[in-house]
Amino acid sequence: MSIQLNHTIVRARDKRESARFLSELLGLPAPVPFGPFLVVQVGSLSLDFMDEPDAIQGQHYAFLVSEPEFDAIFERIRARGLAYWADPHGELPQQINHHDGGRGVYWQDPAGHFYEIITRPYGG
Repeated sequence: MSIQLNHTIVRARDKRESARFLSELLGLPAPVPFGPFLVVQVGSLSLDFMDEPDAIQGQHYAFLVSEPEFDAIFERIRARGLAYWADPHGELPQQINHHDGGRGVYWQDPAGHFYEIITRPYGG
């Protein structure tokens, strides 16, 4: 059996808001309840959003997408008027990157997590 990451918990101030935010931007099916979680299915991996009353340590989640998916997601980011960056440090605002001949962009969700979409794996 090959090892695969199956799911991870994403802590949020409001799991409904954060799960819906991500699923809508990525163009994925609506989140599905499972116990105390709202689950966003991303391929074979699920992101299980959970309410967290305490301070949240922002995490980084990166998604490899096709060129057409990048265009659609990036259009939804811009349509919402979200801030976005070409780099993980936020030093290149309102830009995308072209690392390894692809395209990439970062944005932040309501809970403070940073999401990234790329069209080519880094270091390829």
